[in-house]
Amino acid sequence: LWNYIGVILSAEAPLRKEKIAPTTAHFCLFFAKGVAEALRCVVTSRGGSMLTMLLKAVVGDITTEPLDVIVNAANKRLTRGGGVCGAIFAAAGSQLDEACAALGGCPTGEARVTPGFDLPARWIVHTVGPVWSGGQAGEAELLASCYEHSLEVAAGVGGSSIAFPAISTGIFGYPLEAATEVAVHAVRCSDADVDLVRFVCFDQPTYAVYAR
Repeated sequence: LWNYIGVILSAEAPLRKEKIAPTTAHFCLFFAKGVAEALRCVVTSRGGSMLTMLLKAVVGDITTEPLDVIVNAANKRLTRGGGVCGAIFAAAGSQLDEACAALGGCPTGEARVTPGFDLPARWIVHTVGPVWSGGQAGEAELLASCYEHSLEVAAGVGGSSIAFPAISTGIFGYPLEAATEVAVHAVRCSDADVDLVRFVCFDQPTYAVYAR
């Protein structure tokens, strides 16, 4: 039997169903519009059990998200940085510096996990996005891998809810529209056992791209 992911968009948003080439394990059917609306994904796993995943985009501060997991747009050394990374380190407290130092870094496209320490979130998944180099250096694949690995790691520590920033769109220079397309596609096609995914947008212009 073919495995598939069906994405059911809320009634308020326009629908356009599109079929993507199958991966090794499943087919992904998805809608191309209304990212900011609540989306419900119904997944049929290999064992036949049914899982649901709700996707939503919001404007907000990811450090205040009261979810199981938030994602840090990290650097390879897993040290304090600017932007979202700096905000997460500042809010989590000095124990996060120590925990990240013990991990010994993280390659681009992969993910590591630490406790959330002083954050409302129980866990922080640290993932290293690609630096934009014109789009011909495997950036899309690496960015998709960030989302895929983050969801897998989150599920691995028992997280059922997760918040993502717009990975690589800051100082790494990834064009926002292209990065958003990769992010939403990767999450929609994931079979990780996660119930809620929130794309937490730093500002209204970022949210507007998700809302298209």
